Amino acid sequence: MSTSMIDSQLLDAQLAINNALDDADILADLSRFGYDAVKINGGKALLEQAETLVERQRVEYGEQYEASEALKQAHQTADAAYDVTFKVAKVAFKGNKKAQHAMDLDGRRKRSLAGWLGQTQTFYNNLLTYPDLMARMATFGYDQVRLESERDLVAQVARLNEQQEAEKGEAQEATKQRDAALEALDEWLSDFKAIAEVALIASPQRLEKLGFGVIA
Repeated sequence: MSTSMIDSQLLDAQLAINNALDDADILADLSRFGYDAVKINGGKALLEQAETLVERQRVEYGEQYEASEALKQAHQTADAAYDVTFKVAKVAFKGNKKAQHAMDLDGRRKRSLAGWLGQTQTFYNNLLTYPDLMARMATFGYDQVRLESERDLVAQVARLNEQQEAEKGEAQEATKQRDAALEALDEWLSDFKAIAEVALIASPQRLEKLGFGVIA
């Protein structure tokens, strides 16, 4: 459901409910058919709940978008560093079967985030595990501090990916709750409109005041 459709639904409900409660004559006519102040305030409670959940859903999706952007930026930074180091390692360990296997130097570069994380973690973890491999990389300007800093970039991507997934789940749950609240409000308003058209049949202008228009 689009934002404009939701805003329109809430606005229509606000108009009908608030004007029914604020107009004594309208309320008196509606009360004759069971829609007294208590019952209409029940509808207002549904409206307020829907408004709260609509705002919450928008906040949750905003947080998800922020998490996604942070992940994207971190991934780009880490991948740029890894790409250069990988190319240097290909030269440094040319013909070294141990290094090629341990660091997956001959494997196909993976593009999915899950595949990329697995590949980069294997690359840096195994490189930093073996002193002989680190010593060889040091001759190309990669000391332990530099390699660990690049591994930290990869670890940051993994953390942000977990955060994004958590935010995604919260946003989806917020959407589910919002939609349920809007559906309950819509059902209540539909019944209310049907009764209002009966209760106010002699006063078309009062129907207009509730936003229901003139009965055809």
